[in-house]
Order: sequence, then C-alpha cells, then structure tokens
Amino acid sequence: MDIGEGATRIVNSVSLKGIRRNWELYLLILPALVYVIVFDYIPMYGVQIAFKDFNAVQGIWGSPWVGLQHFERFFQGYYFQRLLTNTVLISVYYLIISFPLSIMFALLINEIRQVMFKKTVQLVTYAPHFISTVVLVGMMAIFLSPKTGLVNQFILWAGGTPIDFMAEPSWFKSLYVFSGVWQNIGWNSILFIAALAGVDPQQHESATLEGASKLQRIWHINVPAIMPTVMILFIMQCGQIMAVGFEKVFLMQNDVNISASDIISTYVYRSGVLGAQYSFSAAVGLFNSVINLILLIVVNRISKRLTDTSLW
Repeated sequence: MDIGEGATRIVNSVSLKGIRRNWELYLLILPALVYVIVFDYIPMYGVQIAFKDFNAVQGIWGSPWVGLQHFERFFQGYYFQRLLTNTVLISVYYLIISFPLSIMFALLINEIRQVMFKKTVQLVTYAPHFISTVVLVGMMAIFLSPKTGLVNQFILWAGGTPIDFMAEPSWFKSLYVFSGVWQNIGWNSILFIAALAGVDPQQHESATLEGASKLQRIWHINVPAIMPTVMILFIMQCGQIMAVGFEKVFLMQNDVNISASDIISTYVYRSGVLGAQYSFSAAVGLFNSVINLILLIVVNRISKRLTDTSLW
C-alpha cells in the first residue's frame, strides 16, 4: 500500500467517524439536501432542450439535437443588443444606488441612541418590503398619473408641464431603481446592522478618549468591522446582475416604454410562454444563467485576492 492510498483511507475513516459521531447534525441537514436535489438539480435535466429542437410529441429525450443553433439565433437576433444593454444597465444602476445606500442607512441607524425612535425608523423602513410588487406598481401608476397623480399635480402647481412617467422610456430605469430602493432599503440593511452589533464598544470608548470624532469612529471602526459582510453580499449581488426581477419589469412594461424596459427575462417569457418557442427560450435563459455564474466566480476570485473574503 503506497502513502497516497493510506492517506486516503485515513481521511475516509475520519470522515465516517465524524458522520457517526455527529449523525444528529447530518440528519438535520438531510431535508434541506433532499429539497435542493429534488427541486434544484433534478429539473436541470430539462436544460438540454436548449440544445435540441424540442417537440412535445417526442419529448425531451426524443427531440433531435441541434447544437448551438438557438444560441446563434439569439446572438444574431435583432433584439440581442437591446436586451443585453437594458438588462445590464438596470441591474448595475440598481446595484450602484441601492447597495451603498443600504450600508449608509445601517451606519446611520446604528448611531441612533433613542431606542423608541430607532425602532420606529426601522419599522417604517422595513414595512415597504412586504408590499406586493403588484400593489407597488399600482401605487406608482396612481401617484405618477399625468392627470391626477400627486407628483404631476405638484409639477403643475410649480408651473411645469405634466410628465407621463410610466410611458416615458427615459424615466423607466430611474423609476425601477428608486422604487426598489424605497421598498428594500430597510430590509437590505438588516445584515449590516447585525454586523455592526458585533463591534466591540471598547474600541469606540478608546477612540473617543483619544479625541476621535463620530465620523472618524464610523470610518475607522464600524466600516472595517462590516467589510467582510459587505464583500460577501456584494459578491452575491454581482452573481445576480443578469437576473433582474421579471415581475416588476413586466408589470411596469408597456408598448411605449418597451425600448427601455425590454430585458432578457421578459423576452424569455414572450418567446417561451407566449410564442411556444421552448428550446429557443431555454437557450436564452441558459445564456443568462451562465453569465451570472461567470460573474460570480470572477468577482469571488477578485475579492479573495484583494480582501481575503470570499464565498468559497
């Protein structure tokens, strides 16, 4: 028996002993593991229709292979550039605005010393997260209505001209981003607030004795303390850049603003569900997922090299 084989047997033995010793913990993990396998991995066999000319009569396994034909059709399609540009712009715009604001909001909440006021602010900012997307878009349509909307009434009162925000393509991305910030800033700040709760108060006391201002203590103590949490969440956000929320975009979309609101998710819906082009829509969706995976791996590797923080 060589050294490598012996080492492998020792590792296996240790692993089996560890499983037997902690079988209760492995038993707790089992339902989640089964759930992931059944609902996340087994359905992935359907991805193969992206490389086939799917026919419902022949089924997934019986349909003929066509290679990368659907991908080539998408890349050479008339809408490819518009879909890719809109998807990336909306997602990056939201990331640039929403992510730093959530961190700043958490830092501000952490500095509030009056408990009642702090809880009230948290309650008010968390509440919009639980509003249905349908209700949110309905509220936007009412408040931004060109004739009866509160915003346009104010513009008229100020001597301006009413704006049809929901139909104007140039307003679509800003409406999507800032309505999302309003709805989720409180919820997104929860993890940062939890990380700030772990900061040792003695560090602040020492800094105060040395004459550090509140802003200096936030910058030199609180920000470095939450930086690992910030990097982990940033990596996860980068892994979802191409996964712009379908529901909200679809509800806000109309024939007038479609040049700015058409994204890969809505195109997959139109071509797959409405157009019954199942193989083509699967190819477009798979392209979207692969780009997300590549971004996740690249950003994770960069973060590991620069900050020594990574998902794996």
